[in-house]
Amino acid sequence: MVNILGISAYYHDSAACLIQDGKLVAAGQEERWSRKKHDYRFPTHAVDYCLKEAGITVDQLDYVTFYDKPFLKFERLLETYLAFAPSGLKSFLMAMPLWIKEKLWLPDVIKKEMSFNGQVLFPEHHQSHAASAFFPSPYESAAILTMDGVGEWATTSWGVGRDNKIDLMAELHFPHSLGLLYSAFTYFTGFRVNSGEYKVMGLAPYGKPKYVDVILDNIMDLKEDGSFKMDMSYFNYCQGLTMTNGSFAELFDGPPRKPETQLTQREMDLAASVQKITEEVVMRTARHVHAETGEKNLVLAGGVALNCVSNGKLLREGPFENIWIQPAAGDAGGALGAALITWHQYLDNPRPLNGGKDLQTGSYLGPEFDQTAIEAFLTESGAVAKELTWADMPQKVADIISDEKVVGWFQGRMEFGPRALGSRSIIGDARSPKMQSVMNLKIKYRESFRPFAPSVLAERVSDYFETETESPYMLIVSEVKEELRREMTAEEQNFFGIEKLNVVRSEIPAVTHVDYSARVQTVHADTNPLYHQMIKAFEKNTGCGVIVNTSFNVRGEPIVCSPRDAYACFMRTEMDYLIMGNYLFAKEDQPKWREEGDWREEFELD
Repeated sequence: MVNILGISAYYHDSAACLIQDGKLVAAGQEERWSRKKHDYRFPTHAVDYCLKEAGITVDQLDYVTFYDKPFLKFERLLETYLAFAPSGLKSFLMAMPLWIKEKLWLPDVIKKEMSFNGQVLFPEHHQSHAASAFFPSPYESAAILTMDGVGEWATTSWGVGRDNKIDLMAELHFPHSLGLLYSAFTYFTGFRVNSGEYKVMGLAPYGKPKYVDVILDNIMDLKEDGSFKMDMSYFNYCQGLTMTNGSFAELFDGPPRKPETQLTQREMDLAASVQKITEEVVMRTARHVHAETGEKNLVLAGGVALNCVSNGKLLREGPFENIWIQPAAGDAGGALGAALITWHQYLDNPRPLNGGKDLQTGSYLGPEFDQTAIEAFLTESGAVAKELTWADMPQKVADIISDEKVVGWFQGRMEFGPRALGSRSIIGDARSPKMQSVMNLKIKYRESFRPFAPSVLAERVSDYFETETESPYMLIVSEVKEELRREMTAEEQNFFGIEKLNVVRSEIPAVTHVDYSARVQTVHADTNPLYHQMIKAFEKNTGCGVIVNTSFNVRGEPIVCSPRDAYACFMRTEMDYLIMGNYLFAKEDQPKWREEGDWREEFELD
């Protein structure tokens, strides 16, 4: 038995993954245990979990693989600072201590952190992304496209995966980066970089892409093959502590929005503009890669691959017959890619196929808490719960959400990646016109414009959405079926910006965004049978095979991991019920919730 541990760390979303003889056994992000969102530190808790899940000790590891090459990254850092000297001195002085203390000595740091004496390998960053996209995919061969902020030097790469090998053929290099362009607009619209990009995507439908020509005429020279160069005189990320500078502000009608201040039409139009640019870059690149490789399948990874609006357009209008996206497409997934490239490419082991299905099995790769663990929590906490039979539980939960109640759903193995996929989810009635505002304002404590995703029975997806494609990882946006939409009045059609928010747009208004789109999760009986049974019971009650699914957390908090996390989130919010295993917690039955200090100060807003 060959045991390989993959690690990503020291930028954001640190994670660990363990494979045994090529089989994916366990994976998790450090934030879920540390309770610090996007935690970048060494993934000590995630490593411990992976070893425990695999039933091995550190001494039984054959290889540890880190997701990028730190010396190449340091070379890029130094060359960039020298190119912009002396203006980058402050940023340079802030970055150096961590590099000198840890990052330059990663082989030693890893061995020390884990008490590991074996071999440590370092594939390149985009190789790790590419491996995470291709090796778990359902395809024997595929074109590969990775796009993110930056790895060592590469910001975009493409190539081909065949059998047990990946071959990256071309790269775009720092500072020219689609991920960093999107992050610059994230910063400028007042959201947190490496955390708030999905907010920009969600805000885009409220605006008009009025700045597209400004971007293309001034800051981005975009070629037909999707390659581009950016005018760095508008940006500050190479040498400063912010993403943009005064020239950028002059170009886009004023200074950056201050975080937590009111959103204006300008921010909505900026979001719409950078989203349209992103889609155009992805489409042009995909057409070029298709022409160069002749492949019918495409696999995607890197942070830009989490842009599910762009993914939806690529699926509908792009040249590829099939696409598959790594569920943990960001840096967390690099841990998985690093482990897989070691097994297949470094050790030259064959790659199995799974009869047209991917090898990530729903991405349910985190810890599970059994009946004994839940009962121990009940005893320890004094929480009050009613035990249901497993046979009755799905119907009982379906009855509750049919009554427009909101339920915390804590079941099975935790998801790997940024999306809650029916293991650590908050669920509700998609037919309810009030559900979006209730969940946003009273439970998630987040901005009102943020859309929610539908979980739909896989066999019924085409009854509700303009797609027949499976989307188990909530990474593709599709439009709600025309016949389910509600025609807007003349007055409603004239609404602007946030005025659009509370207009009921379809028979499933809680999951229909202002542009009639939805970020779809198809639920499959083979990968999550319990969740599927519950939605099936809801369909039996209501005739509707769709529910609302959002991640089990509040704004700024990582998705819950343990029973303690789940119960705390339940009690801190206006959730009505919590189902944990087959134990049902009703809010009115619980003892008064007490904790020291204001829990809202515990989580840094994203």
